[in-house]
Amino acid sequence: MVTYLLKKSYQLKDLKEIAFQDLWGDHGVFTTMWIYGSPPKILFFREHIKNLLKSLNKYKISKTAIDKDINKLIKNNIDTKKNYNHLLRVALSKKIISISLRKRIKPKLNFTLKLVKLKRDKPEFKNLKYKQILKHLSKMDNSKFDIGLCSSKKIFETGTSNIFFVKKNKIYSPAKNCYEGITFKFFESKLKKVIKKEIMISSIAEYDEIILIGSGKGVASVKKIDKFKWKRKSFKMFNLLNKYYLLATKKNQKYT
Repeated sequence: MVTYLLKKSYQLKDLKEIAFQDLWGDHGVFTTMWIYGSPPKILFFREHIKNLLKSLNKYKISKTAIDKDINKLIKNNIDTKKNYNHLLRVALSKKIISISLRKRIKPKLNFTLKLVKLKRDKPEFKNLKYKQILKHLSKMDNSKFDIGLCSSKKIFETGTSNIFFVKKNKIYSPAKNCYEGITFKFFESKLKKVIKKEIMISSIAEYDEIILIGSGKGVASVKKIDKFKWKRKSFKMFNLLNKYYLLATKKNQKYT
């Protein structure tokens, strides 16, 4: 069960507060950002908002100065004196903006991936069609488990994150049918090369590391895959990515 620090909804047309709606299943998009520290910082804030606006345009959700409205609601709901370690979710449909804050859960080193036959609707966008994924995640300890979304004998992403597969110091990522998040793009800019290819379930045993990356988990090393013989062989690339990520959190400016 998710425990919320805050959850509020507003009419998009006039920002009047209404009863909270999480908007899951609606026609719309969302972004999830890590807010941390005191005074609070939001990691990759500008990138998240820019990407959210691009998705809103694709989903034909529009309003004059909608970016200013989003910023206004975030500022109104953030306590600058509070010490945060939370996930800030901003979701929009054609009529509603919803904002929520929940505790960010740190992944443990004994992290397990469970493969399920499931693929997101229009996976190139961070859309709100997540109900089937949430049914799986609600039954799990999210500090220890995530689901790998699979279809046609291929693995694409997890319920919460992008995936890097590491073999002989080379990083591979699913080539299509997954959303490349802001954290993914950050690491892609830092690494010499991320090789994009189809990741077949039958080939998983070839990889030395499987690493989850995203706002919710940061950088998480998978120890094993449920009902598969694969087990983690190294922490080498995980340690490198984690170093880049921690440096970004330290350099980040406070949210204003």
